[in-house]
Amino acid sequence: MSDPTGFCLCGKVHITLPATKTTAGACHCSMCRKWSGGGPFLAVHAGPDLAMSGTEHIGRFQSSAWAERAFCTNCGTSLFYRMLGSGDHMVAAGLFGETEFSMKQEIFVDQKPEWYGFLVEGSEKKTKAQVMGTP
Repeated sequence: MSDPTGFCLCGKVHITLPATKTTAGACHCSMCRKWSGGGPFLAVHAGPDLAMSGTEHIGRFQSSAWAERAFCTNCGTSLFYRMLGSGDHMVAAGLFGETEFSMKQEIFVDQKPEWYGFLVEGSEKKTKAQVMGTP
């Protein structure tokens, strides 16, 4: 895959992923579902160094003690969440249009409502306790 560049609805913010980022994951936690409008947040783990333009249009909201969420201040598009400790970015897969990603992982599966599901088989599935490292 060539380096895919995605953008928000209004086109003011552009994010380019490294060519090696070909997998996506889904987070079913209640915060991600609220932030994404009801379904899971589908994201590409892009690491700490992310190529972006239009950064003056990026708003940030610290949604927990461990992460912040970013959005376009012009159109409101959800862009990414960033882990405060590592600086890793989880970038919204929907920014990249028709780019083909394979589903690698679903997290917070114990918080997923019954009214939706994926037909993708073989992705790793983790509960909240497994993600957070708690019993």
